[in-house]
Amino acid sequence: MVTPQEEVIAEIVSVVRSLGDVSPELCDSIGRDTNIVRDLKLDSIAVMDFIMELETKFNTVVPLDAIADVQTVGDLADILVRNLAQV
Repeated sequence: MVTPQEEVIAEIVSVVRSLGDVSPELCDSIGRDTNIVRDLKLDSIAVMDFIMELETKFNTVVPLDAIADVQTVGDLADILVRNLAQV
């Protein structure tokens, strides 16, 4: 059975692929512990584009104060799952 976090991570990977800034090989290895800046090598503008794309996909808003605490794909997935549960 797939957990909500796993579903969200799969969607995060899909968005990373669509941005075109990350190699397909690296996209294949994205997991909960993948560091968004260090491992995906996204600069601050790319991270904001990435977050906005996820907000659109999930029809939610990630609060700016929460973004400051996000380091890994798992951190981001947890925030998105919490936001979806509140809707």
